[in-house]
Amino acid sequence: MNARPALRQNDYSPIEAPPLGAWSPALSVSVVIPAHGGQDKLDLTLAALAAQTYPDRLMEVLVVDDGSEPPIRLPELRPVNTRVVRVRDGWGISNAVNTGAKAADGEIIQRLDSDMVACREHIEALARWHHVTDYLVTIGMKKFVEPPAVTPRQVFQARRLDEVFALDEAVSSSTEATIAKTDGLRASRNPYHVCTGPTFALPREVFHAVGGLDPTVARGEDTEFAYRLAMHGVVFVPDLEAQAVHLGLPAQHRDRERAVRAVEPYLAHRIPLRRDLRKDPGRRWLVPYVEVVLDVTDTSGTVVRQAVAAALGGKLQDVVVTLVGPWSLLRDGRRSVLGDPCFELRLLRDLFAHDERIRLIDEAAPTPAPCPFRYRGPVDVPLHRATLERMIESVQKDLAGVLVVDLPDGRTARLERTSALGRAVLLTEPGAGPADLDAVIAATHGVRHEPPDRYWPAPKQPEPVTIPAPGPVTVPAADAAAERSLLGRLKSALRPN
Repeated sequence: MNARPALRQNDYSPIEAPPLGAWSPALSVSVVIPAHGGQDKLDLTLAALAAQTYPDRLMEVLVVDDGSEPPIRLPELRPVNTRVVRVRDGWGISNAVNTGAKAADGEIIQRLDSDMVACREHIEALARWHHVTDYLVTIGMKKFVEPPAVTPRQVFQARRLDEVFALDEAVSSSTEATIAKTDGLRASRNPYHVCTGPTFALPREVFHAVGGLDPTVARGEDTEFAYRLAMHGVVFVPDLEAQAVHLGLPAQHRDRERAVRAVEPYLAHRIPLRRDLRKDPGRRWLVPYVEVVLDVTDTSGTVVRQAVAAALGGKLQDVVVTLVGPWSLLRDGRRSVLGDPCFELRLLRDLFAHDERIRLIDEAAPTPAPCPFRYRGPVDVPLHRATLERMIESVQKDLAGVLVVDLPDGRTARLERTSALGRAVLLTEPGAGPADLDAVIAATHGVRHEPPDRYWPAPKQPEPVTIPAPGPVTVPAADAAAERSLLGRLKSALRPN
């Protein structure tokens, strides 16, 4: 089997994980458990991990103590390779997970909450997919139960979760319905939505490549992280064999209204695909919806200004403009202002440097992540007011990876989907050219060519005006009388005494 198959969208059907218990694991797993208090529940979590079918020699468990008082202690019943990592700086789940991931030695990072009890096959079920290919994120299942009076020893000895937990009374996670409705996420348009923790596994390299979890996100940190993973190009694979119970009901059940409100500002600023959260007119957001990239090398200031004005003045204003040029040539030491050999370039820099919607860089990044879309086109072909909006409408219909608009002069303008571009970067050799990337995108998401008419519509022609033939003018009697009366008063006022 190809170790890196070009999977289309999120359809992982071409790959198959080995059956549980009938294969030989080789990759090491680091189970990272952020913990703030809750020692009793943590004891149950560790007891379940001690009974895992994944080999002890390939599994370590890192309990990250996020400022617990009293400090977390390791119980007697725990996996062989278990240690406590103390958080020294910062606080919160994201910071704790990052702390554990930095200390981890495993090739796979398994994130697990400290109030989760996993079935015996949980770690094996999620890890087996990573032995097939290396750009997957595997997601475990969970049900919510009220914590019963059960001991760690009972959890350790249980062959199945229903031996110690009343699963018939458990509350199912809403993600399970989404997984079932979308053919196990194979047909999901936004599969990252269900990767909401508290149990998922991914290659350590991928975890660090996207920057780990964001410590500034206090609520919804797992969704935000999953979104960045999607922009990186990963495929999300839920595994129904990786069952677990969550000890206690989710926050949404305790105070749904407050829980929803708490997460909204974090997701609105960081997940541009959540258009429902960006309805306030005139707002600027932390992560824009579209990056407009224009190469301004050896381009006149007038052309650049027109292009920037068009990009920022369109119907879709949730954008950032990146001007690519040799900005690093500019030096700020003593120079002749008017005789500067970089006079035009410096003029452009000084003109745009203080606008937060405009970036000046020497070379565009391989992908615009975390922006979900990137536009690239000739700087001397300004965007129409409707160009970006219509291009996104087109690619969103079938989730195409790239829309190429063939301009009349033989050049092209293109809209790139970041997740498709990220997938192509993962599946090609470093430094791969545009043609190689497009070949992969054609296989994984599709590349579409279209004419420019819809995206640069011709201006509307004015309606023809018919001028009636001249004819006699008839003044209404009342108006004529008023006019004579006014004229009379004027003559009287001007008559000499």
